[in-house]
Amino acid sequence: MENFRWKILELNKKLKNWEITSEKLTEEFFERIEKIDWEIWSFLTLNKEKALEQAKKIDEKWDFSNPLTWIPYSMKDLICTKWLKTTAGSKILENFVPPYNATVSDKLQNSNCLWKVNLDEFAMWSSCENSALKETKNPWDLSKVTWWSSWGSASSVASDECVFSIWTDTWWSIRQPAWFCGVVWLKPTYWRVSRFWVISYWSSFDTVWPIAKSVEDCAIVLDAISWQDWKDSTLMKTEIKNLEDENYVENLQKSLNQDIKWKKIWVIKEFSEILNWENFNQDVKNSFENSLKILKNLWAEIVEVSIPELKYAINTYYILAKSEVSSNLSKYEWIKYWVQVEWKTLDEIYLNSRTQGFWHEVKKAIMMWTFTLSASAIDAYFKKAAKVRNLIKMWFDKAFNEVDAIFAPVSPTPAFWIWEIWSDLEMYMQDIFTVPVNLVWIPSLSLPVWMAWKLPVWAQIMWKMFDEETIFNIWNLMEKEIKFERKLF
Repeated sequence: MENFRWKILELNKKLKNWEITSEKLTEEFFERIEKIDWEIWSFLTLNKEKALEQAKKIDEKWDFSNPLTWIPYSMKDLICTKWLKTTAGSKILENFVPPYNATVSDKLQNSNCLWKVNLDEFAMWSSCENSALKETKNPWDLSKVTWWSSWGSASSVASDECVFSIWTDTWWSIRQPAWFCGVVWLKPTYWRVSRFWVISYWSSFDTVWPIAKSVEDCAIVLDAISWQDWKDSTLMKTEIKNLEDENYVENLQKSLNQDIKWKKIWVIKEFSEILNWENFNQDVKNSFENSLKILKNLWAEIVEVSIPELKYAINTYYILAKSEVSSNLSKYEWIKYWVQVEWKTLDEIYLNSRTQGFWHEVKKAIMMWTFTLSASAIDAYFKKAAKVRNLIKMWFDKAFNEVDAIFAPVSPTPAFWIWEIWSDLEMYMQDIFTVPVNLVWIPSLSLPVWMAWKLPVWAQIMWKMFDEETIFNIWNLMEKEIKFERKLF
């Protein structure tokens, strides 16, 4: 295969026409991984033997009516896969092999999972420097970070080691890596995709979603993994589209190319005020302003508005999310997850397994945020933050009664050097544009719009819950206007 930048429908057409077999496609992608992943380190666990075995069965059936049949993809190592290691990037789960699949794994069982990619331990922290197992590099520049917990997914798609990836996002886990690696991400509505047997991090924030090479690919994958799972009580119940319908692709493409004339799009004043445009990277500022011009040329109406409560978003987020972390991680110790070490007493087992099994950032979060759930502090911190969250959501609900979408940058800077701002307050402020989306459970999608110092720069667009079709439409037209050239690695 000469061009690893093929998208889903392009590959599906080649498979249908016997231009390439499933087995040959699988072999070539694994050759690609073996050739370049020793530098990037996207993958933690590969599945070559099983994938080749299943590819032969797919070729025997020769049924590619589903556009995702045997399309190579990767999966964040936070999503359980039956009889294959699921580590969450942590020593405490280094040998954990679940006897079950997550729902999202089952929904993609006809696709070709090359398997598990790297992440920050339990999806915590930001800069790809906090995995207990490997440190993934940015494919555009190996000296730069890939950013946030889902960097293995972003780097695997950006370096053409797979066609798309499934990962989770809690506050910017998918959006920042996609920004830094120059691929398209989509965060759907919180209640749209099942999280059953996805290792819990921050339960009221976690969302499962795709990263891909185009808006169209994101739409195809989202349709495949959405809805219908009685095992997840947080999932909104609705009808799923029939992927076997021969008109499925035609209808999808039609919805992506509708006119967006007279769409009203907000730019939130507080985003630029909180960080101050003067502190922005100049190329990021220019790319954002250039994106606004493109939207105007597509006949969208741009309106600046104010949401005063956004200044509390970061504080609210950290209190709520980290409190949930300390609760969710309380169940982990080595005996339960199949690590046998000889210690004399039960106290030693718990003390040593959690101090040696967890890395520094996880231990810090457990210690700090257990306090906010204590009897003496829960009213002053956790409950108050929950009320502010509802207040912010109220303002966003009001906004979407007046406009069709909200437009914003993704991050104040392009990719930075590894360990450059690891302990700096600047690290925490990188998520000012992405946190509100998770606080109020709305969907968001982002697209590369510019280049700065040979690195991609992005913009994002947010919209009301369960209205993903509108954003696909707007951003698909933007993608055609921008014509962003991805790097061939």
